[in-house]
Amino acid sequence: MQSLHPLPMQLASKPFTVEKARSAGLTRSRLRRNDVAHVGRGLYRPSTWDFDLEDAARALSEATPGAWISHITAARLRNSWLPAWLSDSVELHLSKPKALPGARRKGIHGHRVLVGPGEVEFVDGIWLSTRARTWLDMARMLPLHDLVAMGDELIRLPRPGLEGREQPYACLDSLRAMVARHPNFQGVVRARQALDLMRVGADSPPETFLRLAMLDANLPEPELQLSLRPDDPRSPSADLAFRRRRVAIQYDGAHHLQEPQRLSDRRRDKAFEAAGWSVIILDKADLDDRFTTAVKGIKRVLKKSAVDPAAASGFATA
Repeated sequence: MQSLHPLPMQLASKPFTVEKARSAGLTRSRLRRNDVAHVGRGLYRPSTWDFDLEDAARALSEATPGAWISHITAARLRNSWLPAWLSDSVELHLSKPKALPGARRKGIHGHRVLVGPGEVEFVDGIWLSTRARTWLDMARMLPLHDLVAMGDELIRLPRPGLEGREQPYACLDSLRAMVARHPNFQGVVRARQALDLMRVGADSPPETFLRLAMLDANLPEPELQLSLRPDDPRSPSADLAFRRRRVAIQYDGAHHLQEPQRLSDRRRDKAFEAAGWSVIILDKADLDDRFTTAVKGIKRVLKKSAVDPAAASGFATA
């Protein structure tokens, strides 16, 4: 029996195109051996390969000139926020200009779309939609509040020391301009609605969902990332707040359970309380409740502060 030569190292751990196989010296008969699986036109993978979204997307991009990775796949590759039902998706979405034939590959979600200048880019060997264009593509898939949360993530101001960037991924004006370029896009109405609800200052999706729950309950719109002492760069801030009513609302996510952060949070809350503010602290239990109970509590505190502006009492929900 003829011995089986192992795959070259550069092909042994991830999907590869037929062009890469030829460059590595593999013949068509070698590609028909049991250690190689034919994925689709011009695409192969090692038969023992464990699925990896980035490797799969890179090979698909290489094998499909003129196309780009889009929709859920692009969002996942960029670690963009997605709702839980999509956050672990292994779907592969591939877009092409309408002028080209549609993508017809087994297991691939193909899209033929109109795309404007600057809406597709080449990142780490993969052609994929920009973050802004990915947000627009998701407008046909996501409910309104989820689309707002994804958009708020795009326009929030980063913390340079923590995130290694100084500018937001996009701004509202540029997103509005992109939406205006695609008036017939499926999902454009929802995208416009989301733009009207998006705000700079939401540091996490739960903060977005809390703000939207408050608006749905006909509460006044809160300020975001409000500094207790605006002229002091070291001043503590509130995630959401009503300055005239002296009501500060904090959403404490999972990282707030760590002891150093807990100490910082206590100092933050005491500073607001010492200045005569009511402090409302919310957490994941409130998120799981869709902030229904929390909004009722906020209403009570706002009503009390309207009657007695000097009142300052702590308020917490489980």
